[in-house]
Amino acid sequence: MGLDVRMDAGSFPKAFPVELRSESFEQDRLKEMGMRMKLAVVAGVFAGLSLAGLSGVAQTGYKVTAEWKVGGDGGWDYLAVDPATNELYVTRGAHVMAIDTATGKVVADITGFKGTHGVVFSNDGKTGWISDGRSNEVAVFDRATHAMTAKVATGANPDGMVFDEFTQTVWAFNGTGKSATVIDAKTNTAVATIPLPGKPEFPVTDGKGSIFVNIEDKNLIVHLDAVKKVKLAEWSIAPCDSPSGQAIDVKSNRLFSVCDGGVMTVTDAATGKVVATPKIGDGPDAAWFDAKTGLIFSSNGQSGTLTIVHEDSADKYTVVDTVKTAASGRTMALDAKTGTVYVVVGKFGPRPAPTAENPRPWPTMIPGSFEVLVVSR
Repeated sequence: MGLDVRMDAGSFPKAFPVELRSESFEQDRLKEMGMRMKLAVVAGVFAGLSLAGLSGVAQTGYKVTAEWKVGGDGGWDYLAVDPATNELYVTRGAHVMAIDTATGKVVADITGFKGTHGVVFSNDGKTGWISDGRSNEVAVFDRATHAMTAKVATGANPDGMVFDEFTQTVWAFNGTGKSATVIDAKTNTAVATIPLPGKPEFPVTDGKGSIFVNIEDKNLIVHLDAVKKVKLAEWSIAPCDSPSGQAIDVKSNRLFSVCDGGVMTVTDAATGKVVATPKIGDGPDAAWFDAKTGLIFSSNGQSGTLTIVHEDSADKYTVVDTVKTAASGRTMALDAKTGTVYVVVGKFGPRPAPTAENPRPWPTMIPGSFEVLVVSR
């Protein structure tokens, strides 16, 4: 609040009648007035700096800067940026698109699938893996040629995946099978199957021997030993309901799970304790953490927004921005090199009437409406 520098007869002390205000008194009054005006200017400058600082925190500068009209058949699930080629991979059911992030143009369309979900990459820049849920397989592909080179059998309906550099393994989490299939990244053979207490969703690795995965139908996080390939712990993350996307800050050892009900839970990866619950939009399905800026992103399909949360400290979090995207924008990917976020969206027709066989039918996607929203600063 600034200082009020208005001066009138009422500003003088009531003990001094107007007729007794001497010349010296007037001079003193003018000096006081000048001092108060200087203070007001200084206070105004500091107030401006404070507001500028708050504005910088409250607005990240992120906005939709481009829309790529990609089109193509099928819905979508996870997407990921290849750090070696700067291509954005988007799973589209029976095929997977690779998009050049410099031009927004499709450079490859990998086919031969039944129901794709996730894409992960090795750290050597050569190999990638795609989970094909309806085939109960993980496909191996060459990132230079986009050609499939092998297929690995998994449990039922492999969905989320993670590549663990520490052990050079790929972990495919089987939604229907309620298990994790561990694949040796060098031989592309399954080396272990680990039972889980419920339906797994998105996993992350800390790069030091631990894997963490959300259990959607039990509101849990399961901690797995990547070396011994065993379950170490399972933690309730209430008040989270139906956790889906997950991200990790390896430095602060914090896990970020996005949940139904407009909540993100922040969990201590050492103890399993929930330390914060910042608010996000409705209908999230993906989370990413930018280690350069300390920003956590949640893509919210029902709200049609991208919530951006700042990690002030390990246990303190502030919602700093909400970017309007579009309804259906529930999954996304972060380019860790540039800080750019890619959100995929489409337009849908009316929802079909429910039937006994399909009590909750999905609305039909309007052909050619699929696009990628580029969210950047």
